[in-house]
Formats: sequence, structure tokens, C-alpha cells
Amino acid sequence: MNTFHLSGYPRVGAKRELKFAVEAYWKGAKSEAELQETAAEIRRLNWATQKAAGADLVPVGDFSFYDHVLDLLCTLGGIPSRFGFDAANLTLEQYFQLARGNATQMA
Repeated sequence: MNTFHLSGYPRVGAKRELKFAVEAYWKGAKSEAELQETAAEIRRLNWATQKAAGADLVPVGDFSFYDHVLDLLCTLGGIPSRFGFDAANLTLEQYFQLARGNATQMA
């Protein structure tokens, strides 16, 4: 018996919705709640699309707001101490500062 699944489904949305939502968040035009809502909708649509395509296994936990390697570092607590962030209680704003830098620290 064959099993069908997709191990690398795009996470930005069919029309790059995540890219535009993240950029709007960075500009202050979108709240964190709105960004989280966009992300949840993208995940929901991705799962539904894969299920409708007949996938036997639909991966979860593969979403990232910015970078999957940064996600792993945050999960493992391997973020640079120079930022002064608590890895166990990292906010989304701090996550993006790790990715992009801030006024006092380069990324």
C-alpha cells in the first residue's frame, strides 16, 4: 500500500499572504492578533488543501512566521544571550528582533 504526503508544503499562503501580513505588522499597520489570525487561516487552508488532494498524512508544526532554523533555536533555548531575552517566554516581537536585529543588536 502506498502512502501519500507532502513534506514541504509552502507556508506563505497561495498569494503570499503571510509575507504581506508580516510586513504590515512590522510597519504597525497590523496588530499581533491580526497577524496570528492570518497565520491560523493559512495553516487551516494548507491542511484542507492537502486533505482535499488525498494526502494520507498531513504534517503539522511546520509553520514559521519567518525562519524554521530560528524556530528551532528558540525551541532549544539557543538564542544569543546578548539580546537579553528569556527563551522560555519569547514574544513574537522579540522573535522578529532576533531575526532582523534591533536598535542595539544586529541580527
